[in-house]
Amino acid sequence: MSTGVVVNDEVVEAFNDFKLKKGANKLRYFIYVMSKDKKSIEIEKRGAIEKSYDDFCSELPENDCRYGLIDLEFETDDGRPTSKLVFISWNPDTASVRPKMLYSGSKEAIKSALNGVGIHINATDYSELDLETAILPTVKKFA
Repeated sequence: MSTGVVVNDEVVEAFNDFKLKKGANKLRYFIYVMSKDKKSIEIEKRGAIEKSYDDFCSELPENDCRYGLIDLEFETDDGRPTSKLVFISWNPDTASVRPKMLYSGSKEAIKSALNGVGIHINATDYSELDLETAILPTVKKFA
């Protein structure tokens, strides 16, 4: 299902710098939001490099949808420190039907704009964002 929503150019430019850890985009994460006119996806928040995964989760609204991208640092099962870019589609059960449909239908647009992100996670409540039980087991499959 395509909604006709496009990704703002700033999202792509900031992502390319973020991916290469260049310039002002030495960040930990981005939170993306639908524009007020519901026609484009734009950056809502940027998390400084000192921020944590918990900070990222706390930025997601309890009753509204968002997209998020985080540079997740972790240790592999054999003890190596590493990091992976993880895209999270936050579509909580408590959100209204219209935003849930809009975000679900527009997800492919942002996923294709964030070229090179191989880990995509859908979450509908905070338990699905739990680092130890939900996120790391999925991410470690790609490490």
